[in-house]
Amino acid sequence: MTGSKRTALAMLVLTILAAGAGGWLGVHYGRAASRSPTSLNRLMHHELHLTADQERQLAALEARYEARRRTLEAQARQANRELATALLASHEYGPQDEHAIDDFHVAMKALQVATVKHLLAMRAVLTPAQAAKFDRTVAAALDPGPR
Repeated sequence: MTGSKRTALAMLVLTILAAGAGGWLGVHYGRAASRSPTSLNRLMHHELHLTADQERQLAALEARYEARRRTLEAQARQANRELATALLASHEYGPQDEHAIDDFHVAMKALQVATVKHLLAMRAVLTPAQAAKFDRTVAAALDPGPR
């Protein structure tokens, strides 16, 4: 194998590994961001002293959100599989690659939108005092930097 062929093969392997790693990180970042942070979960179920009716409403919201989250994560994984297939088939950036990347972004955006709507639906179940604590916890989770 000539030096230029080895270089091209190495570049192809690195490209595939980078695409796979980027896709994997994107899905796992999206999954982590889409789930209620531990602090929010602890707040909701241990610190807000929810009524039985609030618990029931939140359980229904959680069930609907969980189903939607699983669907969107599956779509993101499928887009990554399509990207891998396109990269292996053409070895250059083309319409199939772009389509797979667009599909991934659509799924991740939909997941973020679903997560925000879920947070707002959970907040709507709370009393004003509970909502104030909820807001502080969500703000800290979204912007964990120095305050």
